[in-house]
Amino acid sequence: MSRLPALFLIAAALCLVVGTSLGIAMGIAHDFHLAPVHAHLNLVGWTTLALMGLSYRAWPQLAESRLLAPLQFFLSAGSAVAFPAGIYLSIEHEAPGLAIGAALVFFASTLLFLLRLLPLVLARQPAARMVVAE
Repeated sequence: MSRLPALFLIAAALCLVVGTSLGIAMGIAHDFHLAPVHAHLNLVGWTTLALMGLSYRAWPQLAESRLLAPLQFFLSAGSAVAFPAGIYLSIEHEAPGLAIGAALVFFASTLLFLLRLLPLVLARQPAARMVVAE
């Protein structure tokens, strides 16, 4: 089985740890001006990457492409990290370029994900059976 679902989940968990840490630091300092960075780390990073990883687990056929599967991961994970960093630069230094570029790359990665997932879902093939450890 491909390691790609685990890589998506590890990247997601790293975003969750950084996003949660930022949220705690903002709460302690009572300074919430970086709330958009925190929110995007948790939503784009944790939630979206985790759901992509679980989708790769449910449909292992997604990971069969030696070109598109790694491309999907690097575009998604890379831009999920770059986007909040770009939001930080936009807030703190009025430099929105990275946020704009990363948002467009993330959008492209979500389109690629949709285009790869749709044929699998519409083919009415059963998802891989989940194995539950006892």
